[in-house]
Amino acid sequence: MAGVYSVTQINAYIKNMFAQDFALNRISIKGEVSNCKYHTSGHIYFTLKDKASSISAVMFAGSRKGLSFHLEEGQQIVAKGSVEVYERDGRYQLYAQEITKEGMGDLFERFLKLRNELEEMGMFSPEYKKEIPRYAGRVGVVTAPTGAAIRDIMNISARRNPFVQLYLYPALVQGKGAAESIVKGIEALDQMGLDVLIVGRGGGSIEDLWAFNEEVVARAIFNCSVPVISAVGHETDVTIADYVADMRAPTPSAAAELAVFDYKQFKEQTDSTRYTLKTMLERKLERCRFYADQYGLKLKYFDPRRAIRERRQRLHDLEEKLNSMILRRIESERRHLDESALIMSRLMEKQRLRDRHRMELLAGRLHACSPLTKIGGGYAFITDLKNRRIDSVMQAETGDLLHLTLKDGMIEAEVTAVEPKEVSEADK
Repeated sequence: MAGVYSVTQINAYIKNMFAQDFALNRISIKGEVSNCKYHTSGHIYFTLKDKASSISAVMFAGSRKGLSFHLEEGQQIVAKGSVEVYERDGRYQLYAQEITKEGMGDLFERFLKLRNELEEMGMFSPEYKKEIPRYAGRVGVVTAPTGAAIRDIMNISARRNPFVQLYLYPALVQGKGAAESIVKGIEALDQMGLDVLIVGRGGGSIEDLWAFNEEVVARAIFNCSVPVISAVGHETDVTIADYVADMRAPTPSAAAELAVFDYKQFKEQTDSTRYTLKTMLERKLERCRFYADQYGLKLKYFDPRRAIRERRQRLHDLEEKLNSMILRRIESERRHLDESALIMSRLMEKQRLRDRHRMELLAGRLHACSPLTKIGGGYAFITDLKNRRIDSVMQAETGDLLHLTLKDGMIEAEVTAVEPKEVSEADK
């Protein structure tokens, strides 16, 4: 029976064979970069491929000082290094020491050409982007039914919001017929009237993701009436679907977080908003009650009945005041009249006394001048028949009848003789 060897022995033997081969120790390989990843440690992991085959490659951080450009998908490069066996996994790969750029690969050229054509058509324009609903209730997913993408989406959706319904269209996401399967999934879920769609898959090389670079997939996403979130590959992977979609997510997990709102956070925000609204309403009600009380006091203050009562009381007070003023004025006038009457009475009394005294004086003068007084001394007052006074003998003629008025009566006499008296110069 031939000898039996362990896996470690076989891998070690093969590794030793590779190490003894001079051609494999100093070799340059030309190919297109695919599935390029920059590790946090500084190492670069990538795949070199051509139309028929591929080989895994790695450039360690210590060798990167000879790299003068950023290694990206689709670049045509020449990698110099050694092909060795990784003993633990039993696979061989290229350990690159130096990398130079040759040009672009065929797939990357096709990618750029289609991207430029669709961009010129305006399919990437922001005005065609639909807004992702904030509170989606039904989310469609177009991806492989057994991949890690759908598991991540389901886990995150269940954790964020168990009430959201997920609708999976199991599509091919790699290989022949993948593009047509993705298009059918988009169209089928679009007819269901869902809130948002997630179209994507997990990471891979540019060949693995190529279905999402096909024009039919881009047009299906563009013509979809439901907002579409693309979630293809890892964060560094970019496809045509990312440009056409309404929103790009770096990973399927991130797409689930964008499409499914966090119910716990939503509930906390709702409770906080409810508490804030309640507090605001209570404060508002308190202010309204305060204003209502103030307005009630103002209404009472400006009550017409109160105003009428106040005016009636004021009129009553004015009436009393007016009556009091009238009484005081009457009393004042009465006192003034009494004083005036007293003064007038005194003045009249004084005037009467003066007039009486004057009259007595005048009466005495009149009595002294009265003919009767003179007649009382033996004299008579002589008048003719016409009561004209006779004070001269020249006024009487013989035969005239004269009246002689004495103290105690009148005598009618006839003139029998008239004897004028001679008047001396002294009497004149």
